[in-house]
Amino acid sequence: MGTLELHQQQKTERLTDAFRIFNELSENLAHSYQGLEEQVAKLNRELQAARSERLTSLIEKEKLASRLQQILAALPAAVIVLNAQGVIIDCNAHSLDFLGEPLLGQLWANVAARSLQPVFESPHERQLRDGRKVNITHSALGNDAEQIILLSDVSEIRSLQDTLAQHKQLSAMGEMVAGLAHQVRTPLATAILYASQMSKPAVAEEKRQQFSEKILERLHYLERQVNDMLIFAKQGRMAMQSFSLQQLLNHLAEAADHFAGEFSIKNRISTDQLLGNEDALRGALLNLVNNAVEAGARNITVSIQPGDLGGIGIVVMDDGPGISPEQQSKLFEPFYTTKSNGTGLGLAVVDSVARAHGGSVTCRSTLGQGTRFTLNLPCISQYTLGLSTGIVKMEQDYETV
Repeated sequence: MGTLELHQQQKTERLTDAFRIFNELSENLAHSYQGLEEQVAKLNRELQAARSERLTSLIEKEKLASRLQQILAALPAAVIVLNAQGVIIDCNAHSLDFLGEPLLGQLWANVAARSLQPVFESPHERQLRDGRKVNITHSALGNDAEQIILLSDVSEIRSLQDTLAQHKQLSAMGEMVAGLAHQVRTPLATAILYASQMSKPAVAEEKRQQFSEKILERLHYLERQVNDMLIFAKQGRMAMQSFSLQQLLNHLAEAADHFAGEFSIKNRISTDQLLGNEDALRGALLNLVNNAVEAGARNITVSIQPGDLGGIGIVVMDDGPGISPEQQSKLFEPFYTTKSNGTGLGLAVVDSVARAHGGSVTCRSTLGQGTRFTLNLPCISQYTLGLSTGIVKMEQDYETV
């Protein structure tokens, strides 16, 4: 075979190999393209499924949002959403009814000052401009930056409660009148007897003085009974005004001046101007002091200190014989008494006065170790009455009594 023929044969073989490789590459490319088409089709199906699922989810969320909006609109309460700066960013229709416009974009503090008035006897309630009473609650949202304020109309509930309280009061008044008839008649008859003796010329001057003191003592007793009756009859309807705490304590010290034992008053708060009914508070404290004296206490201490939730706490402590647990459970019930000549109104009046001031009274006593009565009262100054807290901030520390 010649050189030319050999060269031609090699060229043919190389060309054949090239075609074979090209065919193999073409087949691989075709397979790859087919696989790519299948992958694209699969991705399209997955994308379509995801798009359908997302669309379904959006439709469900829109339905849920619409339902929530309907529920929010139907709620018989005002719902206000605040941002971290205290600005109103959302509210429902009842908010406009309760608070008026404008609301959105306004500072909540300004809206509250404009549309809400404090209710003295209930720090968690406010009064609208049209006289309705609403309960106010705050709740933080999950991000702790925003918060929701809920205003619920409680006017009807309060009206029903007042009606029920009035019926109970009328019933109690009837019982009180029947129970006090004897308590008033006896000291009155005693005073009349002593007065009739004073008019006789033969009575010595020393006896006249004794009769005069007895008459005065009986009249003071009658005055306390009448005051207790009036205070008990005015449950929750006391006139509140600014008064001086120091003046109240001075009157209390003067009234206890006749006490033969140790009597002291400790004032551990800096605020002097308070809001409340001074006469009613003085009468309630005198009832506690008189009870301690009649129980045989020799040492009585009245302490004024910062109380629960920022109000004031008035503590009356004595070293008397104490009160049994059975008696403590009935202490503040009207007409309950362990005294043979008692009316059972003294501690009921204390409880009535405390509740009329939006506060409470508690008793802690151990037989043989004395008694401690504590009045927690939100007696705040009329100049520092705030919508957010409803309390006065105390500035001084105090010792535990």
